[in-house]
Amino acid sequence: YAGLWSGENGFLLVHTQRANRLLSKQMSETLPVLFLFLQTFDKILIANRGEIACRVIKTCKKMGIKTVAVHSDVDSSSVHVKMADEAVCVGPAPTSQSYLNMDAIMEAIRQTGAQAVHPGYGFLSENKEFARRLATEGVTFIGPDTDAIQAMGDKIESKLIAKAAKVNTIPGFDGVVKDAEEAVKIAQQIGYPVMIKASAGGGGKGMRIAWNEEETREGFRFSSQEAASSFGDDRLLIEKYIDNPRHIEIQVLADKHGNALWLNERECSIQRRNQKVVEEAPSTFLDPVTRRAMGEQAVSLAKAVQYSSAGTVEFLVDSKKNFYFLEMNTRLQVEHPITECITGLDLVQQMIRVAKGYKLQHKQEDIPINGWAVESRVYAEDPYKSFGLPSIGRLSQYEEPVNLAGVRVDSGIQEGSDISIYYDPMISKVSSNILLGVTHNIPLLREIIVHPRFISGDISTNFLPEVYPEGFKGHLLSTGEQRELLAAAAALYVAAQLRSQKFLGPQRSVEIDGEKVVVSGEWNLASALLPLTINGSHRIFQNYYFNMLSPCVQFKVRVLSKLAASLSKHMPEKIPEDTSSILRSPMPGTVVAVSVKPGDTVAEGQEICVIEAMKMQNSMTAAKTAKVKSVHCKAGETVGEGDLLVELE
Repeated sequence: YAGLWSGENGFLLVHTQRANRLLSKQMSETLPVLFLFLQTFDKILIANRGEIACRVIKTCKKMGIKTVAVHSDVDSSSVHVKMADEAVCVGPAPTSQSYLNMDAIMEAIRQTGAQAVHPGYGFLSENKEFARRLATEGVTFIGPDTDAIQAMGDKIESKLIAKAAKVNTIPGFDGVVKDAEEAVKIAQQIGYPVMIKASAGGGGKGMRIAWNEEETREGFRFSSQEAASSFGDDRLLIEKYIDNPRHIEIQVLADKHGNALWLNERECSIQRRNQKVVEEAPSTFLDPVTRRAMGEQAVSLAKAVQYSSAGTVEFLVDSKKNFYFLEMNTRLQVEHPITECITGLDLVQQMIRVAKGYKLQHKQEDIPINGWAVESRVYAEDPYKSFGLPSIGRLSQYEEPVNLAGVRVDSGIQEGSDISIYYDPMISKVSSNILLGVTHNIPLLREIIVHPRFISGDISTNFLPEVYPEGFKGHLLSTGEQRELLAAAAALYVAAQLRSQKFLGPQRSVEIDGEKVVVSGEWNLASALLPLTINGSHRIFQNYYFNMLSPCVQFKVRVLSKLAASLSKHMPEKIPEDTSSILRSPMPGTVVAVSVKPGDTVAEGQEICVIEAMKMQNSMTAAKTAKVKSVHCKAGETVGEGDLLVELE
């Protein structure tokens, strides 16, 4: 960020505030300095938390800008709080009382004297009222103006504007759906399947696919509830669902002087519950002609609403490369790092410059595609339950692969951080890391990346249910892999038992089913990763109290003596619980509603209660037709994974 130029006269040209301060202090005595000021802001408040708050703070530090973090009481020791120059508590854990508490955030701005606010994504990032209140106080909102936020934040209005701007749109109902019965009528007119989604939504919240009348009614109810919970706006719209599409989005960047660019695309088709899991840039599916057409339409839409700042125009693309406008996100996207990787631009820096009133530094022909980048979202979720139900806990071990070339990690946590039910489950955005203490989705991410369909580019938004129709079961070990795992576990067990002794050589021989397996390595038991060589092949294992992870998949291994092994077969097995008569919570969360009481008769598949965790609502249903024996929960209660909810007779 500090541009330096040395001429014949020995002058040093400095371009940023931070470099000005540093160089004037350290070098002015020996070298004349010519200052070229690109003044932006002295202090920025980040109205967000977690990894995106950390991400914004990093760029602010490089630009010499002081930062203010806001946090809830449970986030007082979070990484973003420690990174910022100042921090202000804005309320208790629930988002409605802290990160969505506009009064508290406005007071924090007054207390600290922040000149501008970066909203990150989620929370208040697309809230026009927040942007309006900032403007009233003379504080700069680092994002588009309120008119653009309102126009693009409302899916109904944005679709009408897109049509007028000659952007391809999906057939649907251009209005607010009043109730479930009207939803059914509209769905029948459009033709199934249909997509029900929140008018003010984003990030997959308040979105349901319906294939019939029953699913339409249910989808209307859940989508409106999620929309109200996440955005404070329960309005819904309905449009034709394009089966088996790709989700491809265009990154746009515009200034306040009428200039706008498209910064290529991101493929975001690998999703679960309408939320992205793996993204890549550029898409392996698009050709240059389609890419340009999508980019030009995205810029046309941005100019139609006089957009300024970074934003994203999302499209659905069918197998014939027909593309349709989905929505525009008037904020920074979670997946922005991969665009930065292939273009070399810092989008946060660009947003700050635009907010201050500077013109864009680049022209469309200057925007490159340098290589290919992929981002994996590491979630605190159990991938073996519906591709990811929330998991909470404390990170007992956390290491990032920052020593690897070409790897970028965006995170907002550290070893010892707590993952709670109150906030989004995303832990970090990375290609690989070490993470213990909570259940996470790294095994699923690894299997996606190496799957032949992903490698060949044969993907769509239905990738996960098509590849894993019965749910994700983890990596299946081949006979050879199983032998390697057992050999490594046995050798590691011996190394741990004899750690105080000095070995003459690192090599060990293990016999498995009559076959000899040679294992060698450094046997550093203090290291999180164990690089081993097994029969000449290099392998990397992670060891955690003999839970062996390889490759990125966890296996519980028991090492027994011959006697213990021979006797173990006589141990009685635990009888599985009758899950048809008992309903337990599959995840930690809050009970939103209970639909039954003792004595009621429920039908198979009937809703019993609703659990909300990490901003998603999940309907718990009866496994059989029976009478309700007892109810062990009530609305408003917090439940843990495995807690008893309801018993049936």
